[in-house]
Amino acid sequence: SGRKQNNMADNNEKTIKEVFEELDVLVERLEDRETSLEDSFRLYQEGMELLKYCSEKLDTVEKKMLQINEDGTFCEFSR
Repeated sequence: SGRKQNNMADNNEKTIKEVFEELDVLVERLEDRETSLEDSFRLYQEGMELLKYCSEKLDTVEKKMLQINEDGTFCEFSR
C-alpha cells in the first residue's frame, strides 16, 4: 500500500500527515520477519529520507510562525 506514492520522485507535494502515514507503513514492513535484510536497509533509507523531508517542512512552518518587525526584531505570529 506504500507503493502508490513512491512514484512521486520529489516529496514537495506531501503533507506531514502523509509522510507520517508512509513512515507507519515502513515501520510495519521493517518489523515483519519476512522482510529481507536488503529490503530492510532500503526501507530504513526511505524512512530517513522521509524524516529529513518532515524536519525541513517543520522548520519552514516554524519560520513562517515568526514575523520580523520593522526594527529587525522577531515576534511570534498571532492570528
